[in-house]
Parts: sequence; C-alpha cells; structure tokens
Amino acid sequence: MYYCYILRQYKIYLMKNVQLLFFTIVLTYNLGMAQETNSFPVQVNIKNGIIEGNYDTHTGIQRYFGIPFAQPPVGELRWKAPQPLDNWSGVKETKAFGPRPMQTMVFGDMKSRSNGVSEDCLYLNVWTPAGRNTKDLPVLVYFFGGGNVAGDASEPRYDGESMAKEGIVVVTTNYRLNIFGFLAHPELSAEAPYKASGNYGLLDQNAALKWVNKNITAFGGDPSKVTIAGESAGSIGASQQMASPLSKNLIAGAIGESGAGINPTMAPVSLKDAENMGMEFAKNAGYPSLAELRKLSTREVYEMYNESKRFGFPAVLDGYFLPKTLPEIFESKEQAMIPLLLGWNSAEIPGMAFTQGPYTEENYVTKVKEAYPKEYKKVLELYPHGSEKEIELSATALASDRFISYSTWKWFDLHRKNSNQPVYRYLYSKLRPPLVDNTLASGLAGGTVAKGSDAPPGPIAVGAPHACEIEYCMGNLHLVEDYAWTADDYKVSKEMLTYFANFIKTGNPNGEGLPKWDAAEPKDTTPPVMVLDTESKLIQAPSDARYEFLDNAYKNK
Repeated sequence: MYYCYILRQYKIYLMKNVQLLFFTIVLTYNLGMAQETNSFPVQVNIKNGIIEGNYDTHTGIQRYFGIPFAQPPVGELRWKAPQPLDNWSGVKETKAFGPRPMQTMVFGDMKSRSNGVSEDCLYLNVWTPAGRNTKDLPVLVYFFGGGNVAGDASEPRYDGESMAKEGIVVVTTNYRLNIFGFLAHPELSAEAPYKASGNYGLLDQNAALKWVNKNITAFGGDPSKVTIAGESAGSIGASQQMASPLSKNLIAGAIGESGAGINPTMAPVSLKDAENMGMEFAKNAGYPSLAELRKLSTREVYEMYNESKRFGFPAVLDGYFLPKTLPEIFESKEQAMIPLLLGWNSAEIPGMAFTQGPYTEENYVTKVKEAYPKEYKKVLELYPHGSEKEIELSATALASDRFISYSTWKWFDLHRKNSNQPVYRYLYSKLRPPLVDNTLASGLAGGTVAKGSDAPPGPIAVGAPHACEIEYCMGNLHLVEDYAWTADDYKVSKEMLTYFANFIKTGNPNGEGLPKWDAAEPKDTTPPVMVLDTESKLIQAPSDARYEFLDNAYKNK
C-alpha cells in the first residue's frame, strides 16, 4: 500500500536517528510575528462578521491569519462534513495562525508557525496587496502537502507574501488529516445526508473554496479568478478538487506539483472497502460503535491512531465528493475545464527506495525482475543499466515514477486529451545548494533533520528531490534558512515565481523575459516539457515511453 511504501522510503532516506528540530524554530517564528513592528491593524467585513489583521507598511501587504472558515469539527461534529460558521458580533482578531491539524511527527523536517495542534483546525490565511479601491485581483488557494497525515498552512515555505507582491490574493488553508480527516465507517455513512463517509479533509478543502467564493471580494480578489495549487498530497488534493462535482465550478485554473490521486499514488478506494477498513480499525482498538468513538478525547483518538502504526486512511469513492476515479471522470470530460500547469521533480525519491541495496547490476536486475517478472526486459530497456552511475540514475527514475511522477503524468495526459484547455508541463531539475549546518540532513518533505552521530553520509543528489521546489515557486528562499542559497537559486526562484504568477493571472505562464513555454497538444507524441533549472529550456519529452509503459502496467484506462 502506498502509505506503507512512502513511510518505508522515508525511513530509508533519512537513514536513522531522526530527531525533531521544531521547537526552537517555532518559538523564533512566533516571536518574530508577534512583534509586527512595521504594521498597523486593519479590518475587513466578511460574511460572518468583522476580522482584524495587519497592514505591513514596508511591503504594502495585508495579512489575516487564522480566519475560521467552518465550525470546529469537534464533539458531535467529529467525522462530519464541515459545517457553516455562525456569525459573530464585534471584531475577531486574525493576526496569528490557527492551530495545525492533529498529526504525528511523521515528517520531522516540517516547520510550522502555528500555535499548537488541535482538532479545532479549520482556519485559513490571506495575504492581499489590495489598496482601498482595488478589486478583481486573481486568487491563489494553496493546499499543503504531507501525505494527508501531516503538514499545515502556516509553514514558511507556503508563505503568501512574495506571491501577493505579484498582484495576487493568496490563501493557504488547513484541512483535517489522518484518522480525523479520512476515517470511513458504516455508521458514519448512515448518519450522513449523502450516505457516505471519509474524505473529510477533502471536504474541508471544498469548504475553504466556498469561503473564498463568498468572501474574497472583501480582500480585493475576484471569485471567478481562483487558481488552486498544491504540492504532493496538496497536488493530489488539487487534482481531486478539479475532478469533484462539488468544486469544479469554484476554480478557474489548477497547478499541480508532484502528485495526482491516481493509482498507485493515494488513489481512492471504494466506499465499501473504506468502511470495512474503518470498522476493522475501530474494532481492533476496542471501540466498535460510533458513539464510543465520538466520546473519546482528542488524546485517546490520537494515541489509538499512533498505536495502530497506520499511515493514514485513503480517500474514498463516496459517490458524493468523488463519484468515480479520476481517469473515469477525466475520460468522461466531467472535470473542471480549466487551464492546468503541472510537473514533477527530476529525482523525487532516491533510487535505493527501489533497489533496497547497492547499485550493482546484479541487485538492480534482480529487483526489476521481482517487480516486473513478465516485462522486465522492457523495463531494463526503459530504465537501462550499465555503470553504477547509470544504475543509480535509472533506479532513481524508476523509484520516482512509481512513487509520484507517473500519477502526475497521467493527470497531465488525461486533461490534455480530454479538454480544450491549455496544459503546461514542467520538470524541475535545480539541484539544491549545500546545507548551512553540516550536522543536518535533508528530509523527505522538504526541510532538514538531525543526522545522528553514527549515521553514514547521505547519497549525493542526482537531481531535485521531492518537495524542494516549493520555496522556489512561492518566492520564499529567504524564509527557509537551511540552505546556502546562491544567486542561481534566487534566479530560478524568480523565474518560477513569475511563471506561476503569470499562469494564475492569465492561464498562461509566458511573459516578457522568460523562455517560451508551449502548451501540450492532444495529439503530441512527444509533448513539450519546460525544464526548470539554472538555464531553463523547453524540450520535447524524452521519457514519455516510461509513463506509457507504467500506464499499461497500472491499467489506468
């Protein structure tokens, strides 16, 4: 199962002795935010009442953090679709990030600026460049990544200020995770008006989009110009929102960074399978009835989930949010008919995630034969072996494709062939600079972790790993202090930020001073791909045969 797979790869990638580094960082960020020496308070009247944020006089950006967009999903609202907010009187202060969703420290490299962890987590954040008479600005809604088990909207790499300086209203939003966000159960399905369960985290994303639709004009935004985006699980969420009948009319564009909800990457399961999974989990935990589960405290549910050693729960084909698989929806042309920009990184996950051992010809061929006993010759042709370096590159490509690159390609291929909208593809290839602190190692989710005193040296990167592009495309290198950024890094970041900003504004990434980026046509056999690197360039796809092979192997037709 994908969840176990990614967890296993994460452990391999970090070697061992992972230590958490959050607390000092969180304290530092929170103290910095609390001072707000260059700001004065500003108020906005939204549908539920008046909120108060901060206006930064140095940047001209208004910030509103921790805005509630649904009722707290606690008590009887635990494991229910998000419910509309009640109105409030007076002024609600929205100057600090709301609590992040309940989660365990699966990815020790994630850094948060939120104050604590809570079931009461349905809050979003807004950055806007709007002046007193500004209106109709384009809007970006960004979903964080983390395997639907971890992460939050306050992470510095998702900060919206740099994108807001490009004339865009930016929204980052929380959504429920793991057991709190994706548990299905027959009793939960029976009580729901739509007769299904699970997908609460995805319904939270939908509720955030509905909030944006109703309220973004108060921040100078245009509700008809909303682009959704995300990375990893956030990208998967974007693909699912694009496919869902509940969300497709709320969005005007989509950006996907490494991930789509398509087999083998966090694909949804049937409602029956999800209910059985939830029922078995509850029974094994000693709480077979829904009433018993709802009576449990947050701590009890949290510990029960931890003790199970589960890596989350899958999304569900619930007949409501997701009536069919994504390939079925796109092939029926029932998805949002909007421009799409997406891509993946050149080395999403290390090759040893596949080889589970040295990069020798014997080991590599053995692993290929084990994975593809009937078609190993074709795989060895597509992912060739020879020298140790060639094997490392091929193993990295194969591991990355199986992990997340293929599913993203499939999303790309489905939309370009089943819509009349432009589709732009990238391959992010910029190698990260060295870490500032050589006692740390890069983590799977984008940040750093402690090496451990007896950990062997990590492998030298052969490409751009998973999640490393986030701070580049959002213009946030200056907020991520782990790496010794160079002029080339800032150049790539500026270019990627501009491509993304242009796309959010117009549905087309092209603009003055940028290498020309052609959209893929439905009948292209080698569709163009923009290689984003120190010297970005458009090429004809060199490796789509790999994805076509995997497409047949996974039978995503």
